[in-house]
This record gives sequence, C-alpha cells and structure tokens, in this order.
Amino acid sequence: MVRDLDRLQGTWYVTSFEADGQTLAAAASDGAKIVIKGSRFISLAMGATYEGRVEIHKTRKPNSLDLVFTAGPEKGNRNLGIYKLDGDRWTLCLATRGSTRPKTFATKPGTGFALEMLERDNGVRSRAKEPSPSKRASATRRRALDQAATSGVPTELEGEWTMVSGVFSGKALDASMVKWCTRITRGNVTTVVAGPQTMLRAVFALDASTNPQAIEYEHLEGASKGKRQSGIFKLTGETLKICVSAPGKPRPADFSSKAGDGRSYTTWRHRRSRRRVH
Repeated sequence: MVRDLDRLQGTWYVTSFEADGQTLAAAASDGAKIVIKGSRFISLAMGATYEGRVEIHKTRKPNSLDLVFTAGPEKGNRNLGIYKLDGDRWTLCLATRGSTRPKTFATKPGTGFALEMLERDNGVRSRAKEPSPSKRASATRRRALDQAATSGVPTELEGEWTMVSGVFSGKALDASMVKWCTRITRGNVTTVVAGPQTMLRAVFALDASTNPQAIEYEHLEGASKGKRQSGIFKLTGETLKICVSAPGKPRPADFSSKAGDGRSYTTWRHRRSRRRVH
C-alpha cells in the first residue's frame, strides 16, 4: 500500500490561500510552493524560507499531520493540521498557532487557521524561470498601485507606508516578515501587500471627531468582500498606528491585540518622498 507520505513527495504549488477567514491573492502565479523530500519539507513564500519535517497521523479522521519547523521564521514551532489528497491536488488546513487542531477545511477570523489548496508540479512550472521574491513583491506592489484608483480627495493617510511592527490576535509578526509588508493608500482606497500577496484592499472612511480617531473599512475583495471592519488610528509625524477589530466586532477602545480577539494592531512609517497630502 502506498503511504500518504510517499504520495506527497515532490513539489507542490499553492493555488489558493486563506487565513483567518480572509482569502489572499492567488499565490500560484507568484511561485509559492512546498517541496517534500522524504519526511522533510521546504516552504517558499513571501520572501521567506521555512524548513522542517512532516509527521503523518493516518489513523485520525480526518487525516492529520504536524509540520515541525526546524529553520526559518517559525523555527521551534509545531503546526497541527488536517489534509486530504485527491490525485495531484492537496488540501491542507493548519493551525498557525496554539494546540487546537482544525476539524474542518475552513477558517474564521481570530482562529489562526490557514487553508491552502495545492497542485503537484507537472513539469511545466519547473521549466520556467521563477522570478525572485523581491521581483514578485515589486510586481504585487505595482498591481496595488494600479488598482488603487483615487476616489475622493487624499487624506492624511495618503501615500506609501512600510510596516514597523504587526500583532494579529496577540501574535507578533516575525521581523523577517514585517520587512515585506507595505501599505499603499490613494484617496479612500487602501491596499496592504505582504511580499507577493495582497492581504487587504478596502475603501475607508475616517472620523477625527472621536478620541481615539476612528477608521472604517469596507472590503473590496477576498472572503470578507462587502464586510465592514471598525478600527482606530493615530498619526504622529511619519508614524501611523492602526488597530482594527475582526469583521462585525465592536470598535477597539485602545491600541492592543490579545490572543483570540481577532484584532490586528499594526504600526507603519511613511515613505516621505512619496507622500502627497493636499
């Protein structure tokens, strides 16, 4: 009998990725992939390399596995997951934090679950030269600029911002990932990209009459398309702090993010040369 670990051998390209209920831009065209060799794996995505071993638990239902990270941003961590294999298609749902294994192939805001759809390399992709992570990130940034058509006059958030730090449901984003995150705002449209992936694209409205000042998102794409998110922001010189609740949750009262609260708390620094405030 062929074991599932044997069936997983080779290179798999990510065709879709969803995290905390939000669908990210298609990763396949950006070269995100997982390579399995023996019981070892290497994952290449968002400009970072993750390495470790795969532990299969075939007796559990649904089929379960653990990814034990031995190198890269997640070194020392263990992600609990479930999976299914259908020929050259692999569906993987992982808990990116905590000790609760997913029970279904789905994600929700604040869970820390990630759902990936992968397809086996058929030899066509491998023959084409893949762009470097920096070139993929630049292409995504250019697309974001093209999409961010101005609707309305520029606000004090106008321009491009580089991430200084990020905390999501109490978990700090690794410094190696922070450097790949950019916020691009034109008029009342804001886009957040992380390496080759679009994390957020939304129209927004500001309310300076409150303390702290309020920001309201309406998502333009992804699993949260059409949904609203309430948040607060603080702009001090060239530094911007934004704290946003999960869709449908009350607006935060302070700038914080704790385990399980579904909040994102990010800090950004403006790229001065590109700032346009009218």
